Amino acid sequence: MNIQIIDLFLGALTGFILALSGAGGAVLAVPLLIFGLNMEISKATPIALFAVCMAATVGAIGAHRQGKVRYRAAGFLATAGALAAPLGVWLSQRIPTAPLTLLFAVVLVYVAYNMFRQSQLTEASAFSTFSGPCMLDVPDGHLVWTWTCARVLALAGFLAGTLSGLLGVGGGFVIVPALKKVSNFKIQSILATSLTAIIVTSGVGVTSATLMGAMNWSLAIPFACAAIAGMILGRLIAKRFSTKNLHQNFALTAALVAIALVIKVISAEL
Repeated sequence: MNIQIIDLFLGALTGFILALSGAGGAVLAVPLLIFGLNMEISKATPIALFAVCMAATVGAIGAHRQGKVRYRAAGFLATAGALAAPLGVWLSQRIPTAPLTLLFAVVLVYVAYNMFRQSQLTEASAFSTFSGPCMLDVPDGHLVWTWTCARVLALAGFLAGTLSGLLGVGGGFVIVPALKKVSNFKIQSILATSLTAIIVTSGVGVTSATLMGAMNWSLAIPFACAAIAGMILGRLIAKRFSTKNLHQNFALTAALVAIALVIKVISAEL
């Protein structure tokens, strides 16, 4: 089969999975490229990162229109992430394939565990507020900045940016749980704020990959366009299924993909 057709199919599948699973769903983009196009992880990472950037942009536009984005928090997360993303891209081009793939498998296991755990929470507990360091002022709804809040957001942004550049993931699986734990933002604002930060972080990562000569635009552009189309289709279909079942199925899929990556590494070393 023509490589461009496979590329389009994998991109559409990535977007479709992202729409069904929500935050963290794009983490399967790299494994799809590894197995579907037999790519090394260092080559797949920039392509996936570009698709993440485009998908996050589409999602953030809708969130902006609804007034859900907490821009100061997003700006702080994005700044820390943007500083870290080039480092992640640089490392991804220098770390050997085997350890980098195993690291990705570990991240997949974490995402699978977190997704399954979230599926077990009741709606009330999943969306409850937490009296943490990043709190909204009740009268005017503005974020009350403290040193602890700034430090937590900077750490979350830096970690998300590093993993974004290193593994081609969005970083939502880092930012969303962090905001849930330390803030009293509503879940819609958490997701919107995460998407906005991811645009900047992944955009810097894409730029860094391009400057380092690691980006294959002939595959990246069709992959990203197909991902957006798949995401739109997935959103229409997702309404027919329960969130709990979707999250559990994604968790199982991510865990199986992690096992497949480990087996691939072991087979290559034998």
